[in-house]
Amino acid sequence: MKTSQRRVPFFNYPALFEKHEEEYLSILRGVMRRGAYILQKDLREFEESLARYLGVKHVFGVADGSNALTIALLASGVQRGDEVIVPSHTFIASPAAIHWIGAVPVLADCLPDKMIDPRSVEALVTAKTRAIMPVQLNGRTADMDALQAIADKHKLLLVEDAAQALGSRFKDRFAGTFGAAGTFSFYPAKLLGCFGDGGAVVTNDDRVAARIFMLRDHGRDPEGIVRQWGMNSRLDNVQAALLTHKLKSFEPEIQRRRAIASLYHERLHGLSQLLLPPSPTADPSHFDVYQNYEIEADRRDGLRAHLDRCGVSTIIQWSGQPVHQLEALGFRERPPYTEAMFKRCFLLPMNTTLSDDDVSYVCDGIHAYYGTHG
Repeated sequence: MKTSQRRVPFFNYPALFEKHEEEYLSILRGVMRRGAYILQKDLREFEESLARYLGVKHVFGVADGSNALTIALLASGVQRGDEVIVPSHTFIASPAAIHWIGAVPVLADCLPDKMIDPRSVEALVTAKTRAIMPVQLNGRTADMDALQAIADKHKLLLVEDAAQALGSRFKDRFAGTFGAAGTFSFYPAKLLGCFGDGGAVVTNDDRVAARIFMLRDHGRDPEGIVRQWGMNSRLDNVQAALLTHKLKSFEPEIQRRRAIASLYHERLHGLSQLLLPPSPTADPSHFDVYQNYEIEADRRDGLRAHLDRCGVSTIIQWSGQPVHQLEALGFRERPPYTEAMFKRCFLLPMNTTLSDDDVSYVCDGIHAYYGTHG
């Protein structure tokens, strides 16, 4: 494949706005003309819409996905000194939330589908373990039956980090709805993205919901009385109004991602040098929404350099380091699959601005590289 002027960016941020510019400007004007910026009807409407979509009792919009994790852990009852098992293959925000409430993150391994390995979790349970935090990564939901069995056996909480998995399902149940609480991120590049930071905490537990309500707004109850220490973590009305609008067209967005994943699978599954994500039809227990398309590849760095020369941008998640490799944080675990995987893994472009021709161009580049290098 010859070097080309064609460009396939990893993510086209300007296109988020340009495609529906007039609609978004109309929404912004509506909120701003009312002077309704914090904890007003736009936020309530988004929370109600997302609750209906997920089939949960309570949704709380918060400042971002990291705040959502902190609030979910605190509201669920995780305390200082407790151990929380979390995969090493995740963004630093997941273990950081555990750390900042005074608990201890314990790092588990992952499986070839990049989900947390229940066998690794079981082996890490101690008398100090209080919770398991599965990270529903890349738009896939972990084997929640296996994780729930471990939680039940050891009387542990489940608190889900579903930042990358809105719309994903395991056995027809949505990511984020299995445990005491679940969290989502609305960072612009996420499945449902706003135009800044945003997040949500969801729960079916009324007592957990009451704590979330106070934690996100300075510890104040519905009457405005401070009942506990809290924080300032509220999804603003501008972002909430935009998210309500975008949620209305969310299903077509998911279907497009699944179609792109099918194209990648069709073109690349015959290459022995690659390990691909499960295809959209691989397992009826999983409904994947492909926030990312993470592959493993022989001679990864050479392949990425070749794609870059062809105008195709790729990335390695977490700047190429899973959490256990962050030496400054003092972790001692060495999850074997995760350790080996990070010598091979990277992300191909996956977003709804990609055309079929873009996907074919990426695949042509991969075939050309292995055709030359064997």
